[in-house]
Amino acid sequence: MHDKKRQQRTKARYDQPSAAVEKSVDVARPALASTLEGRSFLYVGGRDCQVAHLRQIASSYGAELIHHDGGLREAVSRIDNVLPSVDCVFCPIDCISHDACLRVKTGCKKWGKAFVPLRNGSKSSLERAFQELSTSQTRAS
Repeated sequence: MHDKKRQQRTKARYDQPSAAVEKSVDVARPALASTLEGRSFLYVGGRDCQVAHLRQIASSYGAELIHHDGGLREAVSRIDNVLPSVDCVFCPIDCISHDACLRVKTGCKKWGKAFVPLRNGSKSSLERAFQELSTSQTRAS
């Protein structure tokens, strides 16, 4: 009987995020968000089922995320039309065609845009890239 109650208390304690964790996230995010406010990013490739989540990550930094599927349904040539209007391009190297990646790299050089290859198409990979960008922007300011 006592073991069951102890297990319930322990489970309840670990199921709720600590106040320190919540506070650190709330404090850190707004300061970083202002550095990317109003900027637009192109994400080429990745998984269609994650696009909404990726846009949500971008908007939490005050940025806009434009997605191109990398040539699955959209013409790869559309990348050339979008590139001039964005500040930076993300490419998850595990979820993009070689043709689309080559076009992005060439276009970034032509238009002087930053090219950021991502290790994979995960949400955490994009989150990490945004954190690094916002940190580098803060240092440059």
